[in-house]
Amino acid sequence: MKYYIIAGEASGDLHGSNLIKHLHEQDQHADIRCWGGDMMQQQGAALVKHYRELAFMGFVEVVKNLRTIFKNLKFCKEDINAYKPDVVIFIDYPGFNIRMAKWAKEQGYKTIYYISPQVWAWKENRVKTIKLYVDKMLVILPFEKEFYRNWNYKVDYVGHPLVEVVEAFKKTNDHEGSAQPSTKKIIALLPGSRKQEINVKLPIMLEVSKAFPQYEFVVAKAPGMEDEFYNSFLQPYNNVSALGGKTYDLLNKATAALVTSGTATLEAALFGVPEVVCYKGNKISFAIAKRIVKIKYISLVNLIMDKQVVTELIQDDLTSANCVRELKDLLENPVRQQQLQSDYSALKTLLSQGGHASSNAAKIIVDFLKTTSR
Repeated sequence: MKYYIIAGEASGDLHGSNLIKHLHEQDQHADIRCWGGDMMQQQGAALVKHYRELAFMGFVEVVKNLRTIFKNLKFCKEDINAYKPDVVIFIDYPGFNIRMAKWAKEQGYKTIYYISPQVWAWKENRVKTIKLYVDKMLVILPFEKEFYRNWNYKVDYVGHPLVEVVEAFKKTNDHEGSAQPSTKKIIALLPGSRKQEINVKLPIMLEVSKAFPQYEFVVAKAPGMEDEFYNSFLQPYNNVSALGGKTYDLLNKATAALVTSGTATLEAALFGVPEVVCYKGNKISFAIAKRIVKIKYISLVNLIMDKQVVTELIQDDLTSANCVRELKDLLENPVRQQQLQSDYSALKTLLSQGGHASSNAAKIIVDFLKTTSR
């Protein structure tokens, strides 16, 4: 079978790579072409476009890059038609992928969505489009199954793929000294994967290091980002370094972390790392989002647990002083530490209920193609 997979972000590259691995196990003749990143390519997929060329955050940023987005849509359609896949698989990245799903279905291609767009947060009407143009939806958050059931749309909950990723890492890696050859305890800084978000959040995170000279602060560098970009930020700080391509090594050794919103908040929790969630975006984009987004929390940890497990410092609340206060409490308050680890354990149990996500997803996809092939 021929599979065309579209992922537009670093997290999509991670989950897409594990899906590809299991697609090859389920289908020994699998031929896979993708939009994604290095990890998907390493699993044997032919990489068409890297997510670094695709990711635009916020309403203002999207408007500024509309010409590029439309060019990418046109090119993607042409590439799919040239490849003629048996199925087009979409991984999150809704602004692009929902448009492509509509087009692909109208062209007669089978369409599968793995990792649902966050339609439960905003643009709920997108479910109507999904029902029309997506043959099968595979979800990774427990509450999404109930959400779609309320729309009379049957979906498959496969479990969360990060559980298996983190567990596999813990089992197969010896981490003693691997993240940072320092005798100091480590505070991890995860400022994001795109330049525009790193530019805003990293300077605030770095200022926090001045209040904790007894700790080594280590910045997790985004894949493919040049060293020079980070060096300009790090130069004034004595107890700060950076690490590329070893984020999991870093989290496995960290005592605590400052983490930008997104998949990284969940990764830190699954490693058991006490964290402060940091988010700050374009003022106009944030003002628009605040009016239309319907969720109580911005981090996946709190959303899944439906309560505040980790502190979220959002927009104007994201200051170095507030980060220092929250980090100090995480490091010195044993009652809070105990409650946090209890919540993390409950979170992992909840996300593990669906089973091995990547394997489940690959099996469902291959079985679907077998039963629907002409």
